[in-house]
Amino acid sequence: MTTPPTTTAPTAALPVTAVTCLEDRSLVERTAALELAPGAQRLRLGPITALAVDRSLRTELTGHPDAKVLDARIVRRWTPRAPLPPTDEDSGLRHRVHALEQEQLTGEAQRQRLEARLTLLAQLAADLLREIGEGAGCGEVERARWSRELDRVDAERESYGERLRAARARLRALDEELSEARQALERAEEEPAELLAYVELTVEARTGGPAGLSVAHLTPCALWRPAYRATLADGALTLETAAVVWQRTGEDWTGVRLTLSTARSALAGEPPRLTEDVLTLLDRTAEERRKVDVELREEEISGTGPAADGLPGVDDGGEVRVLTAPAPASVPSDGHPHRVPLTSFRAPATSEYACAPELSPLVTRVARFRNGAGHALLAGPVDLVLGSGFTGRGELAFTAPGAAAELSFGSTDGYRVVRETEESRGSSGLSQRTTVTRTVRLHLSRFSGPQEQDEQVVALRERIPVSEVSAVEVRLRKEACSPAPDTLDAEGIVHWDLALPPGGRRTVTLVYEVSATAKVAGI
Repeated sequence: MTTPPTTTAPTAALPVTAVTCLEDRSLVERTAALELAPGAQRLRLGPITALAVDRSLRTELTGHPDAKVLDARIVRRWTPRAPLPPTDEDSGLRHRVHALEQEQLTGEAQRQRLEARLTLLAQLAADLLREIGEGAGCGEVERARWSRELDRVDAERESYGERLRAARARLRALDEELSEARQALERAEEEPAELLAYVELTVEARTGGPAGLSVAHLTPCALWRPAYRATLADGALTLETAAVVWQRTGEDWTGVRLTLSTARSALAGEPPRLTEDVLTLLDRTAEERRKVDVELREEEISGTGPAADGLPGVDDGGEVRVLTAPAPASVPSDGHPHRVPLTSFRAPATSEYACAPELSPLVTRVARFRNGAGHALLAGPVDLVLGSGFTGRGELAFTAPGAAAELSFGSTDGYRVVRETEESRGSSGLSQRTTVTRTVRLHLSRFSGPQEQDEQVVALRERIPVSEVSAVEVRLRKEACSPAPDTLDAEGIVHWDLALPPGGRRTVTLVYEVSATAKVAGI
């Protein structure tokens, strides 16, 4: 049995039709319409990006029941560009770069000629001085000729030296102009690729006819991150969700179906190996029984999310999320961020003024709303817009569908907060306990214009330590606080809601005690 000969068809286009952008790479899908001939044939499709991952290549033939793919691979071809001058079809910027490069070559050659000329003149002056010395030693005195020759050499050296200085100055100016022109050319135009890739298919069909081809592969150098725009007006908040996409794959994505996914294909699919963890019990020493060392430390309360070092990842709450662009998107291969709109919703919002004087003396406006987008809001930056326009940029935490969220719209100049602290220490001889009493006074003032007539509520927050050992007790003295706090949560955050009229002032006093037994050290 003989194998039928394989025919090679000319190269056909393989455009990008759909892209699934992941956290650090993308899944590119391509489609093409083929006209198959009977028998085995080899097809070359492309060009495609040279960054395509070979082992991720997947192909599928549709619309032709008697055709099948025998082999599929990615081949690459190196086509270096020749250093040819620009043609009439090139831009003026490329012509400008070429002209500066030619002028730089001419100026460099002129500089070398001038330096060689000055070297010869220096050698001529040295020979003339040696001749004068030898002639004077032999009694031959030719003052007129020697003076004339020295004057001529000095004049030529001065003339060529001035020309050399001018040539060097012009070369420095040319270097700066050429550098700026090359940077502008790099930003404005994309260099043609030197390394191209193609998809080679070996297809066998019993009968000829049309067929559809689908090709999918992974490509690095493409990623996305969520971004938002929040507008607060008339008691409602409008939140626009977008995807910021970067890609430098070597080919533009024009009118593609764009899907954004938080799947991390780079992570290993195997669970971590379990290792033995041996726990050993040791008896405490007599010194450890008599003494307990404690210290006051700051602890940040955080949840799951992306790592803080490097480029922040996508915080999806531990579950893969998929978002789809409602319209075809175009993302050029320039490495710059491109914003693709996704969803938008408007929800009722409540706003309040909040302040944490221990962290900042500023009073900020905080808006609270519920997620009505129909999907989870991923963590990302938010452009904040009020009635007066753009006010700054904030950050939105991961928010589940229908869950409550809050955004800070920046500080206000109508408030001033002053924080004062006092500390006193005492001990009890009977119980042998050391007691530290801390008093915090917060002075809150409101500055308002003549058009403001309503009261404004400011949410004031302070904190007290939280003890982790039974030998140390922390007690809030509510009878000494003025006014009494509204709430105190398990994290030690004390909360007041203060209503201030225009031009009003309030003073808040917080008193708490930290007591410890005699064997505690570090208080």
